[in-house]
Amino acid sequence: MGQKEIIDRDTYRKIKKMNREELTNFILQYGDELLGEQGKTIDLPALEAELSKIKGIGEKRLDEIMVVIEKIPRCIKCF
Repeated sequence: MGQKEIIDRDTYRKIKKMNREELTNFILQYGDELLGEQGKTIDLPALEAELSKIKGIGEKRLDEIMVVIEKIPRCIKCF
């Protein structure tokens, strides 16, 4: 069975070219979309797992992203 595509190719290319500020804004917007779809919580381990599947985002970059996300003062449900 094929793996579900998380992001399209154009979005992937945009992410690869982003600096830290642009990536942070992108993630915040993505998180807002998740909040709208799932209520008022974000499953951080699930988000981290999905972000880790994006080719080009290594462990260091993922750790930086998660630090930024965890600093956001929102209603975040951690498992």
